Amino acid sequence: MNKLLVGILYGIIGQVLTFLQLQGNIKYGWFNKYPALLLLGAVPISFVFIKSVENLVGAYNGEIWPSRLIGFGIGAIVFTVLSVILFKEPFTLKTGICMTLAAAILIIQIIWK
Repeated sequence: MNKLLVGILYGIIGQVLTFLQLQGNIKYGWFNKYPALLLLGAVPISFVFIKSVENLVGAYNGEIWPSRLIGFGIGAIVFTVLSVILFKEPFTLKTGICMTLAAAILIIQIIWK
């Protein structure tokens, strides 16, 4: 499978898990109930991000900057989608513009090698 696609997939998984670990605590109170389990979750989440960066850097011939920008774009989009779905946050014009910018960053990084 293509390193770029694998890196993006790992990035999406990592961002979803991070959202659930950090913001899920606000909604469900996990930290107060299971602090050790929540903190131990950081180990596999970190591994997923390491694999994401490893694959993205490999896809860009060792350049690290594209992996950072792709990670940012994925993070912004995943955060928005999950906050709208799980927290019923309103999708405002400001949010839409930010999502457009995040998508533009992703498209530039993916297409312009």
